[in-house]
Amino acid sequence: VVQLIAAMIEPFDGTLYDPCCGSGGMFIQSAEIVKAKQGDISRINVYGQEKEPATLRLAKMNLVLRGISHHLGEIADSTFTNDQNKGLYFDYIMANPPFNLKGWYDANLSDDPRWAEYGTPPESNANYAWILHILSHLQALYGVGGFLLANGALGDSDTVEIRKKLIEKDKVEAIIILPRELFITTDISVTLWILNQNKKGGAYHGRMLRDRTHEILFMDLRTWTENPVKGESKKKVLLTSEQIGKAAEIYHTWQNEGTDGTHYEVPELYRSVSISEIEKQNWSLVPSKYIRFIDHDLEIDFPAEMKRIQAEMKAVMQQEKESQTMLLEAFRGIGYGID
Repeated sequence: VVQLIAAMIEPFDGTLYDPCCGSGGMFIQSAEIVKAKQGDISRINVYGQEKEPATLRLAKMNLVLRGISHHLGEIADSTFTNDQNKGLYFDYIMANPPFNLKGWYDANLSDDPRWAEYGTPPESNANYAWILHILSHLQALYGVGGFLLANGALGDSDTVEIRKKLIEKDKVEAIIILPRELFITTDISVTLWILNQNKKGGAYHGRMLRDRTHEILFMDLRTWTENPVKGESKKKVLLTSEQIGKAAEIYHTWQNEGTDGTHYEVPELYRSVSISEIEKQNWSLVPSKYIRFIDHDLEIDFPAEMKRIQAEMKAVMQQEKESQTMLLEAFRGIGYGID
């Protein structure tokens, strides 16, 4: 999953931030990808924060051992109540926040500038607090972030006004539903969100990007479950490097100059959607509302199928007739005829 996020947002130079960095897995995977592409990890400066002291110590050790320049704060503390990177803006943000986190809110956060423009997130669930926190730290000209959230965040009724503003202000670039069974600890499907501060296009990392204003790319990868993880007692799958490359290619092709965003789709896989259509769906970001699904029943050759069913039924009825005859003969054989 980390490789997929990195393939999408390409954090190969500049500053990279993770607001809930855990033991540093996002940073380590990103550095490995940079090295695999013959890049220079010294061109990446990582910033992060972690709430658990033991996990923070482990993250710092992991990064030191790999020679990754890092700034993870002086103490372990909540990103919401004690943002140790306040006032800093980053080129890339990658995160896997705890899903549907409760108990995150503090009365001192009621007038926090992170939600001044969009509205205060619900106290009962931190999903949109993570979104607005990440957005508040993205570099204003070309910052891009990729992070995971529970699927419920796509259409929660109590966050519709925040979601509407995010969409209208062109902060949401892509929504990718991931397959089930990707995580060891849960079997649920989750969503990869991509936020982008600049959807207007122009030169970016050697590519010319088109204007994607008022467009969002939806992708549904839930059928990509054909690669089971060996040795797992429970059913688990992983995305292959080919699948990761295909998903990234779909996203980057949609971004590239010369692509027609109004007709960019493959049924049951992806589709580019205008915000006017999203408005009609009450600002829902659930991909199934926009990606076209084919009724495969319409593909059936009914005359041929009925002939096949008739032949099977005829054989079944003949077998039943023969079974009845055998049963009657068996009863007669023991002296009990059935009239």
